[in-house]
Amino acid sequence: MAEINLLWLAPVGSITALTFATYLAISILRKDEGNDRMREIAQAVRIGARAYLKRQYLGVCLFFTVVFIILLLLAIKKYLVIFVPFAFLTGGFFSGLSGFIGMGIATQSSSRTAQASIQSLNAGLKVAFSSGAVMGLVVVGLGLLDLSIWYYFLNWYYSVHPLPIGTDKITAITSTMLCFGMGASSQALFARVGGGIFTKAADVGADLVGKIEAGIPEDDPRNPAVIADNVGDNVGDVAGMGADLYESYVGSIVATSALGVAAGLGVSGVTVPMVMAAVGVVSSIIGTFFVKSREEASQAALLAALRKGIFTSAILVAIISYFLIKITLGAQHLGVYWAVLVGLIAGVLIGISTEYYTSSNFKPTRFIAEQSLTGPATVIIAGISVGMMSTAFPVIVVGGAILASFFLSGGASNFNSGLYGVGISAVGMLSTLGITLATDAYGPVADNAGGNAQMAQLPPQARERTDALDALGNTTAATGKGFAIGSAALTALALIAAYRDQVALYGKEMSLSLLNPAVLVGLFIGGMLPFLFCSMTMRAVGKAAGKIVIEVRRQFKEISGLMQGTAKPDYARCVSIATAAAQKEMIVPSLMAIIVPITVGLLVGIEAEAGLLTGATVAGFVLAVMMANSGGAWDNAKKYIESGQYGGKGSPNHKASIVGDTVGDPFKDTSGPSLNILVKLMSMVSIVFAAFIIRNSLFK
Repeated sequence: MAEINLLWLAPVGSITALTFATYLAISILRKDEGNDRMREIAQAVRIGARAYLKRQYLGVCLFFTVVFIILLLLAIKKYLVIFVPFAFLTGGFFSGLSGFIGMGIATQSSSRTAQASIQSLNAGLKVAFSSGAVMGLVVVGLGLLDLSIWYYFLNWYYSVHPLPIGTDKITAITSTMLCFGMGASSQALFARVGGGIFTKAADVGADLVGKIEAGIPEDDPRNPAVIADNVGDNVGDVAGMGADLYESYVGSIVATSALGVAAGLGVSGVTVPMVMAAVGVVSSIIGTFFVKSREEASQAALLAALRKGIFTSAILVAIISYFLIKITLGAQHLGVYWAVLVGLIAGVLIGISTEYYTSSNFKPTRFIAEQSLTGPATVIIAGISVGMMSTAFPVIVVGGAILASFFLSGGASNFNSGLYGVGISAVGMLSTLGITLATDAYGPVADNAGGNAQMAQLPPQARERTDALDALGNTTAATGKGFAIGSAALTALALIAAYRDQVALYGKEMSLSLLNPAVLVGLFIGGMLPFLFCSMTMRAVGKAAGKIVIEVRRQFKEISGLMQGTAKPDYARCVSIATAAAQKEMIVPSLMAIIVPITVGLLVGIEAEAGLLTGATVAGFVLAVMMANSGGAWDNAKKYIESGQYGGKGSPNHKASIVGDTVGDPFKDTSGPSLNILVKLMSMVSIVFAAFIIRNSLFK
């Protein structure tokens, strides 16, 4: 049984990832943190970030305690396997832990990146990218660890204890593992929404008062919101993003494993996605050694340096996966290998599309910058237009990937095999997450490094280099979001199929015809939900930013000598305001992902719930792409003007672009990236509560 032996590669891959992440973390901590002022600034950001996460985790712990009790009661009533409540806890714990570790290293890296940038651009890139690599490798390492622990525990347990009625061992294992994704998704949604509200409230407040009203530079130490802004980069764009992609990663693997069992592939169907993830770990580590840049490189050259690492990893995965699938599934299932290639290619194409629409090297972002000649209104109109246009290509790519993966994997003759191919395509896309996430997570580190350089008054050359890294970070962050959203669309389809199979385990058949009124009602509700969710999160950012604006204005007015630089602002007050607002405003939109699918299932039936998941996937995917790309394009249009175009910094055109950027901030860093979690969490909730809904629905 070659496939059983190969499964040991999953825990080995986990240990490899965590070991290399530890090595990178130690190498970062050995770097020079700079002068006393740089250390003081970095320490203030660390304290604020830890305080925020401590408060958030206390609230999330309360939520997890309540849900654990509910799941335990359902397990006692035989609605669930007894392990599901505990799987829920471990999923949430490892998701939160990955974000916490990544944020811890990121807050240690910003001043070190600024200090290294005094030496050279490549030195700064190395520190920032290594920090991002720690985040990426911790996510995949902990994800594989959680998966491995549960697989081997359940495999042992069901070898010596009776199986649930009507299931074989591998079905019992995968159906239980599928449920721990709910914990990961729940933690990720709280982290993304709460962190997103915090970071964008602070960012918008700092920009509107500091840069537009007071006319002082970005990251000026006189701005009371500047530390809160830097804290927000870490709690939202690092901790939140890490938890987000953790749940994407494990969700794609467990959903594909479950579909493999449904396709009749048995243990082999579980082996392929888990071992592919381990292969991706090694490939990502190798890829990190290819990321280097020549001194004073252009943004295009810096992007090429990062791409070299990503493409190297993807090529290695493509080569090794062929032998993995041939050995595990046999030559008759080589179509699954082509599905892996489809996923890898789709990820690259979505990244290229995102780069085109968000990088200042191309026409769309430069068009937005040009609109600043006629004021902020036209900048906003242009940004929304670019974001809407940017949805076409990713939709075509994902649609093509779904069809190609389905039929290449034998979907024409075996429907479940085709769905397995779609799932494995998502696993292929996410297999290089270790390095893909590194290129995303490095952006907030570079941004914080620029703030550190500005506040510590480092030589202009250091700030120029951190600005170059930051501008590239905007593009890679947008690319990373597009990548996450694209993989979420494929994973969501796999999860919907897994929901169908879970319902079938309880002896129920679903009529999913579009002529079924229940399905149609579910589609409408699902299509509406992403817009309602974005409305809530955008409104939350606006309310929180308004409080920051009032506080910054107050300090500028009341603190004597602040604008002259002879007095220090009260940074802690802005951090406290943003923290309180984020914790309060994240509750309702986050709970919606859990309450709505259960309610729809109970009141309208399981067919409506399937329609709900489908409608939310389609609308959520398109809206997320639009918001992420609009926000990224607005941000880089501002930076394009700051580089000297259209009057440069301080000009009316620059102020118009800042307004566009402040609108784009919650688009790209709060609402947009949270949508893929919303979609997958609703699917997970539907799977976990399937038995309860079937037995208690008004439409049986």
